[in-house]
Amino acid sequence: MYLDQDAARSIAGLWMLAARSPRSLIHLPMRANHPPAREVPDNVSFQLDLVLLHHSLQFAPSRWKQVRGRLGPGRPQTVSLPEAEHDDVAVADYAARHYRENRDLFHQHLHAETLFMTGSTKVFRETARHFLDVARKGPGYIPVHPSYPHFCTELHSNDGILGDAREIHIEYCDQWNS
Repeated sequence: MYLDQDAARSIAGLWMLAARSPRSLIHLPMRANHPPAREVPDNVSFQLDLVLLHHSLQFAPSRWKQVRGRLGPGRPQTVSLPEAEHDDVAVADYAARHYRENRDLFHQHLHAETLFMTGSTKVFRETARHFLDVARKGPGYIPVHPSYPHFCTELHSNDGILGDAREIHIEYCDQWNS
């Protein structure tokens, strides 16, 4: 996932909204966005939309194409998530993540050019910090490290948060193709 500062902040806020609003399905239509100006790895061959949802919704991704087809233009709404602006978004119990009984995991489904990230309130809250790190540290890192302008973080398999989900690499990018 390639993000500039504003997009990283927005996604952090939406990640927190997914944590706070377990009855919401959050759709980010991203597949039509412009790609980064620099080359991307060969294994990044297509763009996807993103849907964030709480596992208790039990939404079937196979229904997404029908639901998306019925969506209208929507209406802008403002949501206040003050903790999305602080460093202590959530205090993670890293040891508990690796217990067999851990149910706070992300699951992914890919359907109709959309990646579904399904998880618990806890896992959304604990992982929002990845996007905040990119928003805060990425813009300052790139000018200071011109020989290696790569600031990133990831939802990693060793973090104990990925059930049947694949790792997600989140990278700061400040230049985009138009």
